[in-house]
Amino acid sequence: MTGADAMVKCLEKEGVQVVFGYPGVAICPFYNSVLDSEIRTVLIRTEQNAAHCASGYARISGKPGVCVVTSGPGATNLITGVATAFADSIPLVCITGQVNSSMIGSDVFQEADITGAVESFVKYSYLVRNVEDIPHIFKEAFYIANSGRKGPVLIDIPCDIQNEAIGRFTYPENISMRTYKPTVEGNMVQIKKVIREIEHAKKPIICVGGGVTLSGAVDEIRSFAEKYQIPVVSTMMGIGVMPAKHPLYYGMVGNNGRRYANRAMNESDLLLMVGARVADRAVNRPDLITEDKVLVHIDVDPAEIGKNVGPTIPLVGDIRHIFDAVLGQEFKTEDHSQWIESLNGYRNTMKEKRPQIGEEYADPSAFIPKLAAQMDDDAVYVADVGQNQIWSTAFYDIRDGGRFLTSGGMGTMGYSIPAAMGARIAAPKRQVVAVCGDGAFQMSMMELGTMAQHDIRIKIVVMRNNYLGMVREYQHFTYHDHYSVVDIAGKPDLDKLAQAYGLGYLKVDGHCDMDEQIRSFLKDDSSMLMEVMVDPTDLVKA
Repeated sequence: MTGADAMVKCLEKEGVQVVFGYPGVAICPFYNSVLDSEIRTVLIRTEQNAAHCASGYARISGKPGVCVVTSGPGATNLITGVATAFADSIPLVCITGQVNSSMIGSDVFQEADITGAVESFVKYSYLVRNVEDIPHIFKEAFYIANSGRKGPVLIDIPCDIQNEAIGRFTYPENISMRTYKPTVEGNMVQIKKVIREIEHAKKPIICVGGGVTLSGAVDEIRSFAEKYQIPVVSTMMGIGVMPAKHPLYYGMVGNNGRRYANRAMNESDLLLMVGARVADRAVNRPDLITEDKVLVHIDVDPAEIGKNVGPTIPLVGDIRHIFDAVLGQEFKTEDHSQWIESLNGYRNTMKEKRPQIGEEYADPSAFIPKLAAQMDDDAVYVADVGQNQIWSTAFYDIRDGGRFLTSGGMGTMGYSIPAAMGARIAAPKRQVVAVCGDGAFQMSMMELGTMAQHDIRIKIVVMRNNYLGMVREYQHFTYHDHYSVVDIAGKPDLDKLAQAYGLGYLKVDGHCDMDEQIRSFLKDDSSMLMEVMVDPTDLVKA
């Protein structure tokens, strides 16, 4: 057995069913060995998207996604995808080939210090120096990636180590690391303090983040909110914890969130911040969420608690375990009906006004709800970055069982198509729709080839305005219509591009029957590309 054989064996032991990647000489021993296994290999068209594919796979499967690329430019191309996963706490195991051990540090062909390059946005990284260490390193890598605050782990393996014979392959049953012991159970003293505050609060609210889904605590949060009639708002990454039409859900908070959701959070007397980083997009004025209220911050990562705002009660631990413990206690709360009635009033009177758009264009506020209405209940909606992302968060009505994926922390354009591909492979029977702008589409349209080659059937919506819309909007407000390098009005013709890759094509503008086009778009399981013509002057903010 060689080191490459051992790598494959480790992946099999971890139950890995698919790897996304791009081969090169420094990783060829692995790709040679993986042919003898049942592990599916997906050849993507650029390495960054291997990480995005693995991210989409991880978020839907609940298991770490795996991507495998070569050294040098292959490894450095991967970096943006790794950083994107790190920002959103997505568990990945990223494997990179490396030049021969004896040549490391000599600046030889396709050498890059990838462990050093990714140091600031991985949970941990390994440079394998001894072939006998492979089983232990892989076991640690999967454990670290998928425990505590989840995230990417990188393993860099020189080519000679992959080719070297391993004496005896023994895969560890369990792992125990003295320096890495994430807190799972919440401190019971702190939990009881939280319960006392819940008992006395007259205007409590829960703000849920992506950590709720990552910890598998969606059911617990819903049960808690319903049992004690506590309203819920979410960060962008927390969309989907509550169905959009749930009577206790008041939408997304933040700069681009609902005004009534922000007001609800600001006016509360008890704010339970659950699995959220309290970052600037969700809370741009931290003083407002500490003023005249009790702030409880619950997170598995102790480094996040107090980083941006000081909580009244910090509580470290896995969210599912903590809310299991809370639901296991018997206590009574104040009557929250008047609070909920006030929030319902805000929701009815504080709806955002939409600007007028040209008659020849589709209105995102009409198109996205119609798309949502015809999608399956358990569909996966993957939003890209830019105006399309904010329109999606505002107008997509997610249902119970559905998922909403996006790049929240890093805001990486080009994320939606490869992430949707990974999601579809993780759940081949679920409907998966990627929604992107024409700028983001052109950052990942090469993956149409991957979709065709590997029969990955997803639906792609391109909201086209021939601009980098979000930057144009910023320049509209900040520089008073002095636009700089945001016009992308060149090709491609999307109908011809779809034809070139064997995809169906549909177009939506202000003159078509929108409902009928959407029905045709979603009617079967085939891959389709829909071009939605959007007014270039349309804005996220009125």
